[in-house]
Amino acid sequence: MVVTGALHADGLADCADGLGVRGDRSRRLEVMRDSAIGTFGTLALVLWAMLLVAALAGLDRGEVLRALVVAAAVGRWAALVHAAITTPARTDGLGVSFAPGPVALAIASLTAMACALALAGVVEGVVVLVVAAVIAMLVAGWARAALGGRTGDTLGATVALAEVGVLATLLWLS
Repeated sequence: MVVTGALHADGLADCADGLGVRGDRSRRLEVMRDSAIGTFGTLALVLWAMLLVAALAGLDRGEVLRALVVAAAVGRWAALVHAAITTPARTDGLGVSFAPGPVALAIASLTAMACALALAGVVEGVVVLVVAAVIAMLVAGWARAALGGRTGDTLGATVALAEVGVLATLLWLS
């Protein structure tokens, strides 16, 4: 979070605020672009942090570092999947500029797979990749329905949710 400036957590909070606002697509996008965090964003961050801590606390000390590396790699891959299957919601912003091509997606997919399989194990690696892909598809589906497509916030939320999903899955499988 220090290296990325907590952008993924910010995206999660903004998406939660957008999910909780009453109004149409333009109102949701307006709320998500606002730098202030709302009640839904705060609740989402608290729940997300609690899930992260709980998942990490349940893992053996030797598993924690490997799990964090797998979660980081697979979470970022999930954002690429989300970007690849969703068009931008706006004409400006990160949602437009972050558009991985097929070669970049293939390289990222191979890298995420190698990391997950090598560090988590074959069965566990396959399961966490499936979990992250499902999370990416769910966030993409919500983004299309509620916002008209992806934004930088939906990409960040995908990373945050996939990371916690990966950690919870690794805990469940351990």
